Amino acid sequence: MDLLPVPRRHRGIRQIGEGLGTLDREVFEAIAESPSPLIDTVMPRLTRAADHSKLWFAIAAALIAFGNPSVKRGASRGVLTLGVTSLVTNQGAKRIWRRARPNGLLVPLARRSRRLPTSNSLPSGHSASAAAFAVGVGLENPPVGLGLSLLAGLVGMSRVATGAHYPGDVLAGLGLGAGIAVLGARVVPPIAEARLPATEPLRVDTPARPDGAGVTLVVNPASGGGTGARVLDEVRDALPKATIVELTEDDDLEEVLRSAARDAEVLAIGGGDGTVATAAAVAIDEGLPLAVFPAGTFNHFAKDIGCDTTAKTVAAIQDGAVSCVDMVCLNERQMVVNTASIGAYPRFVQKREKLEHKIGKPLAGVYAMFSTLRRGEPVRISYDNKTLQTSMFFLGNSVYLPSGFAPSRRTRMDDGLIDIRILETGRRLSRLRILTSLALGRLERSPLYHELRVPQFAFESVDGPTVLALDGEVGTEVSKATFSVLYRALPVFRPAV
Repeated sequence: MDLLPVPRRHRGIRQIGEGLGTLDREVFEAIAESPSPLIDTVMPRLTRAADHSKLWFAIAAALIAFGNPSVKRGASRGVLTLGVTSLVTNQGAKRIWRRARPNGLLVPLARRSRRLPTSNSLPSGHSASAAAFAVGVGLENPPVGLGLSLLAGLVGMSRVATGAHYPGDVLAGLGLGAGIAVLGARVVPPIAEARLPATEPLRVDTPARPDGAGVTLVVNPASGGGTGARVLDEVRDALPKATIVELTEDDDLEEVLRSAARDAEVLAIGGGDGTVATAAAVAIDEGLPLAVFPAGTFNHFAKDIGCDTTAKTVAAIQDGAVSCVDMVCLNERQMVVNTASIGAYPRFVQKREKLEHKIGKPLAGVYAMFSTLRRGEPVRISYDNKTLQTSMFFLGNSVYLPSGFAPSRRTRMDDGLIDIRILETGRRLSRLRILTSLALGRLERSPLYHELRVPQFAFESVDGPTVLALDGEVGTEVSKATFSVLYRALPVFRPAV
């Protein structure tokens, strides 16, 4: 009885498969027969390092310890993706496609694997894990992911060079690992940090003042635990023609500043951020450029304009380097140079900064958040046609980085925007949900986290006046608050950028 003919389509597919298999074996044999002291030395060590993913776990630990936030997220994503890929490869793919290992006797003894694997050859588990980790990291931080992808490719090559796999096994493994990583990005999308379009700073033509002529400095020698006195001494030496007004405890700061501004060409201030805010308001009213000397406790504004030392401010005055920055005006009368907050945000920052040098920023942030939410008194506010309860509210002059509820720095101060972060605590299990999101690095995606970047913002305290902290100083009570940007309203001396 004649056998039924094999359909041409199936016969064609089978012939293609046989041809690819033949090519795969020929490429393997060509590599095996190629003498190379470099391959003999490097490839066995590389493949042993990748055994049980030891290489990738070591790299992940280094990235988490020393990387920036996107690198740390990438390391965590890479490890999780590697784990899923290893499970799929060893418990699934290798059981579906059965293929014998290459003939290890063809490989030179110097580069031959010490332990010959007994599982199926297709796909390569080492290659799948390598691709999964590299692509996982690259989804969060492409430059680091590119470097790791090159290393993953070398690991795949090492599996061929040591006789553990055919080239086709390696390609299949790399494709499987990369595919699982991409699929994971659909389930848990990577964080894309917002980038604002850059504009040139607005510089103001100002004469150089090598000796400080025309500069009037108002400073409290006792501010900053004695920092004010050191500023005085340094300014007297560097700017001998500058006029210096020393504050006492009985002086009214705003009156002294307005008196000093009448005869000044440059108004200079030495003090903390609250003092700088008062000086900024006077400088804007009088049409004068402001020079800021860091003489307070934290000096956030001075640091963000690049004047974190007296020497840098002096150099800017001597060079006549002035550019304009934004101010935020509260209720059309009070200036905010850095931040405003209600609820427990100032206490959160203090706790986090106290612990981050001991246990690291992520753990410090989680603990500070837990402590603050547990003890903080919530406030109900109404804004943009919604009412919510919050224990932590942050408002910043210009956009702060990073995103999330731990803003710490500004890369520019003339973007015309107010940065607002709100944690909503009035919903069911809100505190647990916030802490879980923070621990997983996903707070920005929580429905309890609200982030706005706008030129104006207003809110009303629903249950009566609430305390508003301005530039780190607590004490202003408001029922309604309206914030608006004064775009590039304040010319300040700062190093040229």
